[in-house]
Amino acid sequence: MKILVGLKYVPDTEAKVKVAADGISLDPAGVKMIASPYDDFALEEGLKLKEAAGSGEVIVVCAGSEAAGAALREGLAKGADRAVLVKDLPERADGLARASVLAAVARRETPDLILVGKYGVGTDEGQTGPMLAEMLDLPHAGAVVALTVEAGKLTAHREVEGLVEVLEGALPAVITCDKGLNVPRYANIKGIMAAKKKPIETLTLSDLGVTLEERVVWESLELPPPRQAGKILKGDPADTVRELARLLREEAKVL
Repeated sequence: MKILVGLKYVPDTEAKVKVAADGISLDPAGVKMIASPYDDFALEEGLKLKEAAGSGEVIVVCAGSEAAGAALREGLAKGADRAVLVKDLPERADGLARASVLAAVARRETPDLILVGKYGVGTDEGQTGPMLAEMLDLPHAGAVVALTVEAGKLTAHREVEGLVEVLEGALPAVITCDKGLNVPRYANIKGIMAAKKKPIETLTLSDLGVTLEERVVWESLELPPPRQAGKILKGDPADTVRELARLLREEAKVL
């Protein structure tokens, strides 16, 4: 089974980011870049499915700058077999642009299964996976928390409003992966050394025959306002309870 896994190269979600001087981009100084966390679940699931089958191929794909090769190299270190970097996708490309690139790679590779995170940190708003499935005319299951693949068929579980929805379908298909699907592995020394010998194929939009139109324009970017300092109520417990109730009703307006 051939499995294609999409990765997005994003700022570490634990990093403190700043807006750059141009007012429409992030200042990269001192910011660690990683594969989007939900994409880690996608990669882990691809590796698990290959291991369970005893054969197959896992290909990781990332669109971005040359620096994004670091995310691909980490994917190779964890066990992916090949990597593809589409190096000239604009930094602020929207979900449709990313879906277009992944669709073009998928047409070249003809995978049995495509796995991506349920959304990529930043600019895709959870749209890339569903649009990718539509472009390829493939079945799609989103925000999956359990997945079984057997004899050319899949069973996917997704949580919906406190319930579990069970979807069944045939391969090939597109799955977007949610937290809880698995626990992503760490690359070990053996994997890191082996990754240095694995190929990263570098492509351009032109190689893939993809022409992008600018549909989303960033006019400004700003960080959310800082949180106001909390209030500490002191004094007699009965008085503080009444004051707390008043604050919740009149200021926080949650009562």
